Amino acid sequence: MSVATPGSGTDTPLDPPASRTFWAFLRRPFAAGFLLTLGGLAAVALGLAFTNLSTVFVYIALALFIALGLDPAVHWLEGRGMSRALAIVSVTVGVLVVVAGVLLLIIPTVVEQISQFIRDLPTLVADFQESDTYAWAEETFGDQVGTLISDAQNLLTSPSNLAAIGGGVLQVGTTIATALSGSLIVVVLSLYFVASLPSMKTALIRLAPARSRETITGMTDQITASVGRYLVGMITLAFMNAVFTFIVHLAIGLPFPQLMAVTAFCITLIPLIGPVLFWIIGSVVALFTSPVSALIFAAVYVVYMQIEAYVFTPRVMNRTIAIPGSLVVIGALVGGTLLGLLGALIAIPVTASILLIIKQVVIPRQDARV
Repeated sequence: MSVATPGSGTDTPLDPPASRTFWAFLRRPFAAGFLLTLGGLAAVALGLAFTNLSTVFVYIALALFIALGLDPAVHWLEGRGMSRALAIVSVTVGVLVVVAGVLLLIIPTVVEQISQFIRDLPTLVADFQESDTYAWAEETFGDQVGTLISDAQNLLTSPSNLAAIGGGVLQVGTTIATALSGSLIVVVLSLYFVASLPSMKTALIRLAPARSRETITGMTDQITASVGRYLVGMITLAFMNAVFTFIVHLAIGLPFPQLMAVTAFCITLIPLIGPVLFWIIGSVVALFTSPVSALIFAAVYVVYMQIEAYVFTPRVMNRTIAIPGSLVVIGALVGGTLLGLLGALIAIPVTASILLIIKQVVIPRQDARV
């Protein structure tokens, strides 16, 4: 039996079922166009839904990341005879007490120092314009230096400019309310995730074939434990960085030690790139006090970065999954571009998890092939 192929004058053997379906589909152009349009609209709708739900996905990722960070402390208490429920309550209460205490100690001082910085900015700029550094810069680059500093001063001291940057008073209030509600959602989700981590891992493992469950169980335990230790390690290193920054500012006599310590803690949470960014920011801020102070701060902080890289980081991160430094930088850049600070923070354990899967699943399968 043979059929005629459209567009040809000869008969060919009977087309396979898929080919017959395709030609039948093309013979009805209205139905084909309708179905293709529906498919395109469905794809657009899914894309818009994903975009609108991106904030929810960020909340879930952040809550899961926090839960994995709290899990090692919960396991530690469980190993000393405490029930998991009581361990979760103890760890949660302890973390909330510490965070609340730190915020109560830091926020009033930081707010006051930000206000003082805005008030003292004209004096700092005037002193800087009388320094030899400014004279050299003006002689080298011309009047553009003075114009740039004047514009920056107006931008930072004008309330209308600050309001415009924030999108207006209403937008600033909406942003604060959204941040508070988002923080509450993340805290609640974190508690649920910490309480249900064992059941979540069990459910995930049961989705895999029975022959692979033992391997997947080991990998899942390694990944979750490593992510938890990584988060604890990053917070520890950032806290040490903040304490060092505070001490150096007091020792050198630089202004705004609390504000710079908080800035150091937030920025140095970004792996590898964070300390370098804060070194640049801290040196520039110190330059407004005096070139000598800026030089001293830059030199001392470079020494600290070396000590942190070769002494503190190996000791703090010795139980996490090791990944090459180049992948750390690439992962932090990609994560920061996609999700900001959260993306840069979670990019490293995600990269480590992918490397672990490649080493324990992909490479053994490739080695088994002849």
